Amino acid sequence: MQLERASLETQGTADSGSVRAWDLPTRLFHWTLVTLIVMAYVSRHWGDAGLVWHKWNGYAILVLVVWRLLWGFVGSSTSRFASFFYGPLTAVRYGLDFVLGRPRHFLGHNPLGGSVVLVMLAMLGVIGALGLFAYDDHDALTGGPLSSRVSEAMVAFATKWHLFMFDLLLWVIGLHILANILYRVWKRENLVQAMITGRKEARPYEDEHDANLASPWLALAASWRPAASSCEERRGGAAAGGDRHTRALPVAVVLLFLRLRSVSKWR
Repeated sequence: MQLERASLETQGTADSGSVRAWDLPTRLFHWTLVTLIVMAYVSRHWGDAGLVWHKWNGYAILVLVVWRLLWGFVGSSTSRFASFFYGPLTAVRYGLDFVLGRPRHFLGHNPLGGSVVLVMLAMLGVIGALGLFAYDDHDALTGGPLSSRVSEAMVAFATKWHLFMFDLLLWVIGLHILANILYRVWKRENLVQAMITGRKEARPYEDEHDANLASPWLALAASWRPAASSCEERRGGAAAGGDRHTRALPVAVVLLFLRLRSVSKWR
């Protein structure tokens, strides 16, 4: 017991007794995404004629989602998908332990929280992609940058599901906020503060005791390609560029699935 306490103290700072949990790029991603989602909602309902700001929000969210996918493979230990890609039964068991008051602590995402993160990332990607083909349902005059390249039926389909999935995302976000409140009240864990400071209280965690942080320069390198691709497509030059990205998408999805399968924790 004394050896375990000494180990935890050496991993945290001497004065605060905390350990590293989240790197700066992940924290910036999180709070930037929160801001963009709020702005997307506001610009959708109030004072954005032609949905100019709404579309820019969508572009930015898509860039962030692509960056997060890349960071999930090359980022810090707690940000990598390998650290929180659990099977459904593991997530259910963790949820039961939480309800029954059995204390289990994770430095990074816990099995249930990690599942929610993956769901939200997938939803944001789909919502953003549908928005590229959707029309403004207020006046049906303003559309996404690719809406003119598909049939009216496809535009109607994309618009319907773009709106429906965004409303569904708001419910998922609400549950996420509620879970953070329950953690604060029930388990005495301040997850919001950890996502601000990047540190958690030193204690025996199930996944790891201290995060292995990746270089912020690597995060900048990971962000360059998604941002450059987004700028190229927005400038419009690019029928060939759009076709090239469209052809590459199935390959990227297959590679992503195979990679997740190889690193996942199906237990």
